[in-house]
Amino acid sequence: MSTSLHLTAAEFDRMVTCGAFDHLNRKVELIRGGLREMNPAGPLHDDLIMFLTGWSVRSTSADQISVTAQTGLDLAELDSRPEPDLLWVRAGRYQQRHPSAEDVKLAIEVSHSSLNYDLREKAELYAEAEIVEYWLVDAGGACVHVFRSPQGKAYADHTVARRGDRISPLAAPEAVLAVNDLFG
Repeated sequence: MSTSLHLTAAEFDRMVTCGAFDHLNRKVELIRGGLREMNPAGPLHDDLIMFLTGWSVRSTSADQISVTAQTGLDLAELDSRPEPDLLWVRAGRYQQRHPSAEDVKLAIEVSHSSLNYDLREKAELYAEAEIVEYWLVDAGGACVHVFRSPQGKAYADHTVARRGDRISPLAAPEAVLAVNDLFG
């Protein structure tokens, strides 16, 4: 009888440190103890991340929030090490550890080919970790799903911002993102 190998976040970290994934020409994340291969990013995905990164840096105070792209997020209690496309985290240096859910002010995923996965599994994971706010940028649908108020494995508040709408994160209400500007 064979079973899937379940990894803890600590085991995954040791594998990364030892170079276990260096030979792979693809990106992997640890989600609930299992390795997930991530699709390569296309130009639209990368452009949206670049736009959001610039907007985030301009819209935040560096002494309050650090903005980081595709950084490992420590969700050890859920045996997970996702790498959101963008994170707003408590200002500081993270040389000795990955940011944890308590550090996160806003998690942003940009989705083109992984929309269902990001809407269901990632939203459930982030809610269970009590990440206060999660934005899912739907590249194909030209909209932003805004998730707030985590309760168990779901967010109590889920809205969708479309062209013509403007949204602001809870951590910086003065930071206004026009959906029209995001999608050009």
